[in-house]
Amino acid sequence: MQQTDISTSRTLGVDLRALRKSRGVTLADLAGRLGRSVGWLSQVERDKSEPSIGDLRQIAAALDVPLSLLFGHSAAPAEEDGFVVRAGARRQIGSGEGGLYEELLSPDLTDDFEMVHSTFAANSRAGETIQRPTQEVGFLMSGKLDLQIENQTFTIHPGDSFRIRGEPHEWLNPYDEPAVAIWVIAPPVY
Repeated sequence: MQQTDISTSRTLGVDLRALRKSRGVTLADLAGRLGRSVGWLSQVERDKSEPSIGDLRQIAAALDVPLSLLFGHSAAPAEEDGFVVRAGARRQIGSGEGGLYEELLSPDLTDDFEMVHSTFAANSRAGETIQRPTQEVGFLMSGKLDLQIENQTFTIHPGDSFRIRGEPHEWLNPYDEPAVAIWVIAPPVY
């Protein structure tokens, strides 16, 4: 069996490339949106050049991801890098808006899916209908969560799982305790 070098799997460049490709955006398209050269963007994706904070803001906006996703590449021991994500080393993703706090459970963004730990604060609500071209499966670990998928409303309890295949949906936690879920999303959206 061939050993793969994954020592750079948790780099900014690798994640940027994976995000760009998952959205079907070419190097030329993204470089054009950023007002930068293809060569510069290629160097960023190969970790040969470091983008400024301003560049990262533009990249996050162009790829429609929160800026926080582009930070927090914590170093893992070499033997764990690309394989294991320790509880204290999870990357915070999302803005926390509406009471939803999320952490990336996947080691990086290079797979065809991402795994996310979501905590829905007590008495919180998405505040908008969400629709994205993804397939998502969730498993509720604790609390209760109301999900509206298309025109149906479901109350999800611990141990229940659910699937969303591109349908418009919204979440609501009208209960007095947080709800915690694990989501698998394909393709990655963060």
